[in-house]
Amino acid sequence: MESFQQSFTMLWPLASIVITGVALAWVINWFVKRSQDGASGLLYPLLNWINVSAVIIALIIMLPISEQTRGQVLSLLGVVLTAVIALSSTTFVSNAMAGVMLQATQPFRPGDYIRVNDQFGRVIKRTLVNTQIQTEWRDLTTLPNLLLINSPVNVLYREGTIIFAEVSLGYDIAYTRVEELMQRAALAAGLEEPFVLVHELLDHAVAYRVCGFLPSSENLLSARSNLRKTVLEQMHGNDIEIVSPKFINQRQLDPEQKVVPAVPVMRDRRGKTDTVSLAPEEKIFDKAVEAASLEELKLNLEGIRDELKGARSALKEAGLGGNTQLELQIAELERREQWCEGMIERHTSKT
Repeated sequence: MESFQQSFTMLWPLASIVITGVALAWVINWFVKRSQDGASGLLYPLLNWINVSAVIIALIIMLPISEQTRGQVLSLLGVVLTAVIALSSTTFVSNAMAGVMLQATQPFRPGDYIRVNDQFGRVIKRTLVNTQIQTEWRDLTTLPNLLLINSPVNVLYREGTIIFAEVSLGYDIAYTRVEELMQRAALAAGLEEPFVLVHELLDHAVAYRVCGFLPSSENLLSARSNLRKTVLEQMHGNDIEIVSPKFINQRQLDPEQKVVPAVPVMRDRRGKTDTVSLAPEEKIFDKAVEAASLEELKLNLEGIRDELKGARSALKEAGLGGNTQLELQIAELERREQWCEGMIERHTSKT
């Protein structure tokens, strides 16, 4: 009985430290999941790292060993920790510092299209050391945060961007005619304020570039494809061949024969949408779209809480008489707050 009590007396402090550490880990998880960034932000790994380090140090201090041995163990732990930090300073620490910088500057957020060197895709999440994007092949690519700091990052505006298509035509076609048809193609593709540039004068052809403003970059890949389709339709439908003059030397052709489809495709795309299939972006960027939706919900929730705080302050200043309109506004804001919290919790549970 005495040996059991002695064992219990020796092990109880250690067990209490472990239990406290587990409880703190649960509290950290509960708290961070309800923050704006959730578990994908920088706060979650930092708090967990601090919690684990504190538990290890507390366990060493509470071990039933002599003061000299305890000091040696703590010294060894400090040496190991210093060595780990020194060896990983060029990777982990550098990426972590880059992650802190990205968190402070906020150059992009989940759902944004970004291009870094040869990598292009939509952002899913940003963690302490890396950023994950979903490419146009639906693959997930992890980019070190240090790469995003040292390389130029091209971020497409959500509120709209300019897209373009290029084509090379012979010198025998007047550029004014090409401009007219390519502007017509851009309008048919749903672009705004289109313009045409003579991009380059080659030795065998003239390179044209048609550009236009895309109001929403949500379906960027489809918009680029539709622009190229409408350019083909306008060129072929107006008996203009899109082929280099050198092509004639590859096979025998009648000079009067045009290299266009026998029945050109001509459709009025203005104001119409393709209802045959859904936009491919919904399948390609499914993870990024979900992350963007979660980010929008968090931003909406933050705005609702700010409005709710202001409305409650105004109601408090109104005094005992109150204000019926303010009370109705507060009730509506509380309902929207609960709805956003429920949707965020649903999205978080899926991930």
